[in-house]
Amino acid sequence: MITIIPEAPENVAAFNATGEVTKEDFESVVIPCVKAKVDEFKELNYLLYLDTDLNKFTMGAWLQDALLGLKNLTKWNRTAIVTDKEGVQNFTDIFSVLMPGEFKSFPKENLYNALYWCKNGDEVEA
Repeated sequence: MITIIPEAPENVAAFNATGEVTKEDFESVVIPCVKAKVDEFKELNYLLYLDTDLNKFTMGAWLQDALLGLKNLTKWNRTAIVTDKEGVQNFTDIFSVLMPGEFKSFPKENLYNALYWCKNGDEVEA
């Protein structure tokens, strides 16, 4: 299931992924929110808090996510992936070289910092 993170800054499309994530989650939650943010702000600041294992994403969800990425390719500004999974963090860091915009991974305990970075492009002083 994907839900919107209500505490997110206005210019950030922020989502929490828990349990099984399906194509319908992307169609009913992610895509409408992303479209609204891109329409309003002319760029996409995106945060995904992974509170589930990647094997819980159905194939339809992965395809929907890929289509979302391709459709808004030139609109990506900042993307944060929040997870404690080291493999996902490494993938995000490598993927950032291939995509337009900035991609960054954050550990789960740094959700607030990730939201701040998505909004402003810098991090909270520790």
